[in-house]
Amino acid sequence: MASRAGIAVVAGLVAFGVALLLLSQPADRVYVDTGVPAPAFTLPRVGAAGAVSLEALRGRVLLVNFWATWCKPCEDEMPSMQRLYQQLAGERFELLAVSIDQERVPIEEFQSRFGLSFPLLHDSDRAVADAWQASRFPESFLVDGDGIVVERYTGPRTWDADAYVERIRSLVAVLP
Repeated sequence: MASRAGIAVVAGLVAFGVALLLLSQPADRVYVDTGVPAPAFTLPRVGAAGAVSLEALRGRVLLVNFWATWCKPCEDEMPSMQRLYQQLAGERFELLAVSIDQERVPIEEFQSRFGLSFPLLHDSDRAVADAWQASRFPESFLVDGDGIVVERYTGPRTWDADAYVERIRSLVAVLP
């Protein structure tokens, strides 16, 4: 009997905690996950002039990756991201790697060391990462041509694996 009562108390406390957590979130803040519009942003490019706007890329399939130079799993997945980018060159696909590093120099050195040709963007104040609710790096989002998040990935991936290439190509294939 005591164990059932204990379980009921714990379950009640968990439910209360979840309710408090949900009530503490701003009413207009939607969890960025599948089926949700990707939060808009414009960020400066690293190693190139200008900035990249998410809105300007509407009509393309996007892989938006949040990372940092000090993140070993982020470093580990970058070569496969470069191979993916090269493999899908010329298709209606763009890969955006958003660094949350505070300074540009480590990002530029990283880009040079790995020979990365896809756009590296700089989110020095983490405002974009916060808007996307990215906090476990690397964290990536696959976005369709209408700007809707279709996949959310936490942790490193081998991005040039057949499953990811096929998933991206399936989204490109249905673009108008």
